[in-house]
Amino acid sequence: MLLLFHILVAMHIATGTTGAVTFWVPILGRKGGAEHRRWGRIFTWCMLATGGLAIGMSILTLIDPMGTHPHLEGMFDAVFIRAIFGWLMLHMGVLTVNLAWYGWLCVRNRRDHAANRTALNLGLQAAVIVAAINCAAQGVLAGQYLMVGLAVVGVATGVTNLVFILGPRPAPLVWQKEHLKGFVGCGISVYTAFFAFGSVRILPELALHPVMWAIPLTTGVLMILYHWRQIGLLRRRAA
Repeated sequence: MLLLFHILVAMHIATGTTGAVTFWVPILGRKGGAEHRRWGRIFTWCMLATGGLAIGMSILTLIDPMGTHPHLEGMFDAVFIRAIFGWLMLHMGVLTVNLAWYGWLCVRNRRDHAANRTALNLGLQAAVIVAAINCAAQGVLAGQYLMVGLAVVGVATGVTNLVFILGPRPAPLVWQKEHLKGFVGCGISVYTAFFAFGSVRILPELALHPVMWAIPLTTGVLMILYHWRQIGLLRRRAA
């Protein structure tokens, strides 16, 4: 099992690193051009793979927490490892897949809003809400209340996505805001993994430090608000 876990970790790092780099091309580059679309597709597939691999890693951790994390033996117990690298990582993996697929559908179905109401897209919203609620419950049981705070992000994501998906045809450019929310949310997720989960191997005592989780989240939210403002300005000019 340890070998399989290490293979998943290696693949996760490879796809996550690629996604973390390509994230900046569509964010900083000219919107709507060929390069934006091409790098956006690469980022999407990297995030889907990264989230899927995180789900696989979390399942193996839940099955055998100490066997998959022998380097943490003596620093953390099985309850802590199962909570953080099992249930929390499961939530983050589902959230990453959710945001990547949702953000992709928002732009693909910009002219056909009803096409967003697929069983897969709706199922991903339900999955992230369930994963978030479970993450919060497991965090309380393990005494890791940071998990409760992060679970709020998952619930908010699923609920707001459902409001858009099930709502009437949106006003012009609203799909851009949702597309941006999904993709920047993925960026927040991948950088959170590097800052927080990655720090365990270098400085384990910083793994659950609030700053390690707050830096990518705060940066990402500011980016979303900035670009939402720019989209709003474009909409007013067009009107």
